[in-house]
Amino acid sequence: MTKLPAFDAESSSVQTHLKIMQGVIQRMAVNSRACKVWCITIVSAGLILVARADRPEFVLISLVPAVAFLILDAYYLALERAFRGSYNLFVQKLARGELTPSDLYVVKPTGSVPRTFFRSLNSFSIWPFYAALIITVLVVRFLI
Repeated sequence: MTKLPAFDAESSSVQTHLKIMQGVIQRMAVNSRACKVWCITIVSAGLILVARADRPEFVLISLVPAVAFLILDAYYLALERAFRGSYNLFVQKLARGELTPSDLYVVKPTGSVPRTFFRSLNSFSIWPFYAALIITVLVVRFLI
């Protein structure tokens, strides 16, 4: 019977795996931020164009990108949470000494991404931002 190699926190393969996971988590956070930036840009541009054209009935078109980015942002947040769960599971296995070679370089989210997505829709980082943006569009609609 062959003995499996023991992995510790200082192992280069463990450190590399953790860096990969941290990179994925960081990209999801950056993508979530980019959703908010692009959403404000597109919705603002749409509102300006509608105001200049003096066509208030088209203001509600600005809700389309707001809702689309809300969904995309919640998806990135769900992925970020799922990858953080995978990261934490890996670290727990490492701490317990249960890490195996098959655990290394497996970069996939844990849990159900759809379930996490619906929980992410209720996140404080999602609703205040997009609710304020949607309310602003509706207020503009009735002010023009």
